[in-house]
Amino acid sequence: MSNPNRHDVLIIGSGAAGLSLALRLPSQLSVAVISKRELQEGNTLYAQGGISAVLNATDTVDAHVQDTLKAGDGLCDEATVRLVVERGPANIHWLLDAGVQFTRDDSATDSSGYHLTREGGHTHRRVIHAADATGRAVETTLSDLVRARGNVELFEHHAAVDLITERKLGRDGNRVLGAYLLDSRNNAVKTFLARFVVIASGGASKVYLYTSNPDVATGDGIAMGWRAGCRVANMEFMQFHPTCLYHSKAKSFLITEALRGEGAKLRLPNGERFMPRFDAREELAPRDVVARAIDHEIKRTGSKFVHLDISHRSAEFITEHFPTIHARCLALGIDITQEPIPVVPAAHYTCGGLLVDARARTDLPGLYAIGETAYTGLHGANRMASNSLLECLVFAELAAADIDALVQSWSQPPEVPAWDASRVTEPDEEVVISHNWEELRRFMWDYVGIVRTNKRLQRAKRRVDLLRQEIIEHYSHFRVETDLLELRNLVDVADLIVQSAQRRRESRGLHYTLDFLQQDPSQLRPTLLIPDRYRPRTGTWGRVDSG
Repeated sequence: MSNPNRHDVLIIGSGAAGLSLALRLPSQLSVAVISKRELQEGNTLYAQGGISAVLNATDTVDAHVQDTLKAGDGLCDEATVRLVVERGPANIHWLLDAGVQFTRDDSATDSSGYHLTREGGHTHRRVIHAADATGRAVETTLSDLVRARGNVELFEHHAAVDLITERKLGRDGNRVLGAYLLDSRNNAVKTFLARFVVIASGGASKVYLYTSNPDVATGDGIAMGWRAGCRVANMEFMQFHPTCLYHSKAKSFLITEALRGEGAKLRLPNGERFMPRFDAREELAPRDVVARAIDHEIKRTGSKFVHLDISHRSAEFITEHFPTIHARCLALGIDITQEPIPVVPAAHYTCGGLLVDARARTDLPGLYAIGETAYTGLHGANRMASNSLLECLVFAELAAADIDALVQSWSQPPEVPAWDASRVTEPDEEVVISHNWEELRRFMWDYVGIVRTNKRLQRAKRRVDLLRQEIIEHYSHFRVETDLLELRNLVDVADLIVQSAQRRRESRGLHYTLDFLQQDPSQLRPTLLIPDRYRPRTGTWGRVDSG
């Protein structure tokens, strides 16, 4: 038997979802927060735009709900949308009480003194922000508070290997008991046991060659949950952000949608605007529309990028509202107060994920999923701008309340076997990992990107199946290390995306296929994938389906 780390709650992930959950849990519970790199490294840190919530007297909950439903293109769960939107203002005030310094506007009395911007899909100004670095403001504030909590133990540089379940150990039931975690500083696999496990490890956009996400966004939680027996939903809906900086020295640098909210125009390299030809909302159309328009124009003209131009606004306005973007571009020789920004689309957000209910429960007793890892029904076929951080906060609140209600009746997990590394050796050829990693991300970009076809998806499926066999063989014979774990998770996620895309034989939201250009009313439902090891819920868990 192992000598495991034991906690009441194990949180895998340290973004806004995981950290806000840790802070909302009762102080008498022992909590472990797992971070694959440094505590703050993740998608939250790099989120620029803001958080949407009804904070202005001219705005309404119904308007926010309707905007979200419209952006979701018929596939949102309306009850979930209303639940999240109604809890939005209280969660913003929770952040304010926590010390997050949002951008103020003392003349805007209706928004309680804070500047609200408008982004694509929104009919009102309802996005509260901290200049153009909202994620950094939220993440740094929450991480400082978590570090000060006496009941929270932090484990940085620990990568999740797999969930530990009763079924995996050959026991009755399928309760989640904990997880095996790799300490990447010494490559030791540790056993973590907990009464409750919460996956908050983010999305999977690194499955694509070009992405706005940091390197940690490798779909770990989705893949682990799927392997353990959780259902997943809507994995075909991968959101591509329309505007990432195109520059040889810039890696994954996002140009926030708030620029377009404040009047920035998209232009071809010759200066011609093109969005009026694609949508009446022009630059304020939802992201899927804008991304496809840019992709179309790049392919039509043979250009490698298009331009995003806000230089018609005053230099003072630009530097005050977008200081991070201005400084980053200026360092690369682009003065956005005088000239346009070269941009391209890039994979940005995973709208699907592990299926959860209105309490953030997955199919497996004791296992929750929150944030980008989860499919709640909020986003439907397309995420509306700045709804994601709001979802993180609300479902962290809901999960914390459910854990608090259950904790007294939920037993400690039994002892489990330690990780067995006795029959594996050190990897003999690291090139296998790097080659497969590059091949996977490239064919996903080429075949399962912004525009798809049946033939492209078939090619992708064949490549995924071959790669999986190679990766399984490698995983079975050699010691695990972070790159191998991430590649294993990415190939599982890639397969989920391809399978989901093949099942949706229509174009809707972010899923756009040249073989089925029209929407099919008979497919007005989430795409649900069920693992072979799935067991219907039994006993006291009582998970309520969402979507």
